[in-house]
Amino acid sequence: MTKEDKKNAYLYCKFRDEQFALYDEYAKRHGMLMKTLLVVNVLFYAKDGMTQSEICRRTFHSKQTVNLIIKNLLTERYVTVTEMPENKRNKIVKMTEAGRAHCERVVRHITWAEDTAMAMFTAEEQKQLIDLSRTFTQNLTKLVNQETED
Repeated sequence: MTKEDKKNAYLYCKFRDEQFALYDEYAKRHGMLMKTLLVVNVLFYAKDGMTQSEICRRTFHSKQTVNLIIKNLLTERYVTVTEMPENKRNKIVKMTEAGRAHCERVVRHITWAEDTAMAMFTAEEQKQLIDLSRTFTQNLTKLVNQETED
């Protein structure tokens, strides 16, 4: 590993952290936590709702975190939770009209910003960014989960 490798890892992670801070600040400006923003974002676009397990997969949040967020959204009457007839242990979480109205501007604006920022790249740059980010994430996952630093 070279000094340049270390510098680039630092810069890449710094930009990632800057993005997280941007999402966090945006969510706070709109009266919610970043994790809640990510949950309402996936629910907003899931017209038929989704299970809590699917929310966990889509947001990379733990079951406990998603459950707490859903409970809070239920209290605010922004979502409904209904049992699936074929498996009562699975429940569908769906935004209510009140929830959609409350979150629409916030969710649509962040989606517009993400889409527009990506559109500022050429098609080839977009593909490179996605491919390299995917590979970095796969490499990082493998290395974080290994027991030793070989």
